Amino acid sequence: MRIEIICTGDEVLSGKITNTNFSYMAQRLEDAGLAVAWETTVGDDRTNLLEAFRLAAARADAVIVNGGLGPTVDDLSQEIAAEAAGVQLVLHQPWLERMERFFRERGRVMSPNNRKQAMLPEGAEMLDNPIGTACGFALTIGKARFFFTPGVPRELRRMLEEQIIPRLLEKAGEPGVIRLKRFHSYGLGESHVDQLLAGVEALAPEGAVKLGFRAHYPQIETKLTVRGKDEADVAAKLAPVAAEIRRRLGNFIVAEDDQTLETVILGRLHALRASLALVETYTAGQIAGRIVHFTGAERVFRRGIVARDAAQIADAVGMAPWDGPVTEEIAGTAARAIRKSARADVGMAVLVDLEDPMAEGNSFAGVIWTALTSDAGHGVRRSRIAGGREWVRLGAVELGLDCLRRHLLGLPLWERTDFERA
Repeated sequence: MRIEIICTGDEVLSGKITNTNFSYMAQRLEDAGLAVAWETTVGDDRTNLLEAFRLAAARADAVIVNGGLGPTVDDLSQEIAAEAAGVQLVLHQPWLERMERFFRERGRVMSPNNRKQAMLPEGAEMLDNPIGTACGFALTIGKARFFFTPGVPRELRRMLEEQIIPRLLEKAGEPGVIRLKRFHSYGLGESHVDQLLAGVEALAPEGAVKLGFRAHYPQIETKLTVRGKDEADVAAKLAPVAAEIRRRLGNFIVAEDDQTLETVILGRLHALRASLALVETYTAGQIAGRIVHFTGAERVFRRGIVARDAAQIADAVGMAPWDGPVTEEIAGTAARAIRKSARADVGMAVLVDLEDPMAEGNSFAGVIWTALTSDAGHGVRRSRIAGGREWVRLGAVELGLDCLRRHLLGLPLWERTDFERA
């Protein structure tokens, strides 16, 4: 099935806003086994919109149109869709009543121009939007089935999951249930993970499980797209493959599905009823920043110190200053000092020595010392990351967070995979 995505809006076409809606839709469709053949971006222009709709109607089997469902004069999707289909706009009374109730329950008066959002092309199928005022709709234009969606990302995403993907799968004649399973790993390169997982798809019936990867430095996302006739069938096909991936990647898996490295850390701190204090250099405070904004972080996060040099670190945590580069002893002392001064259960120090620029010009190497201490024990890890400054910074942040996860779980701060050792 050939699918086209049309994104509308002058602000999208001009580049004033980044078109994250398209990338999200394309990825989710790919995860469901539905490939996108074309992407079109068109501004708020009647002639150009009509041409885009007619072109898509002639070459695609299904088209998702994003944006243009608002109440203002430059929101043109309903009007141009009706023109392209050769029908009139008609009032969708149930949606008008939903909008009126939406505003009334929030103590607001609905503006008269919101009525425009309840005007749909005659014969269109309404697509529910439980969290906004712009309903979506589906309409056949030419040989293609069009699905119109709001531009607000959270409204689009819910409509895509609940309304559009199931209809596209039915139209494509695919199995009734498709599930996406994700593993997030750190410490292994994409080619390494690919090598480690060679052949895992064969543990499920042929074609039932598709393996894929998505690299977003410093993590690797391993994706399993599983097809089945129902939830029980999907679960049965997924189980042996997921178990084998856990066995082969081992402790390098930092989180699964919608979990993140940060939420795993917070969950473990809460489970242990433990508090955290840390000192970090060269990271711009990003280690603390990755943790503290989550709900409940205030109950476990005691103190975060961002320092630039040895004198600042020593002064901030109450330890003796030193000259020269960081050593294992210095990193461990800093972790113990921040733990003591903050009266925390866990102390962490992530100290970076940035070496002189390398021969390539803009590349640097950072020697990263990560030290952790608690009643459960003490550990220090030395790592070296080469690349641009931001590459080193991001690597130091992720390395620090992963070492914290490992310490809280009682894992070694560095290891090889069990699958490699076997």
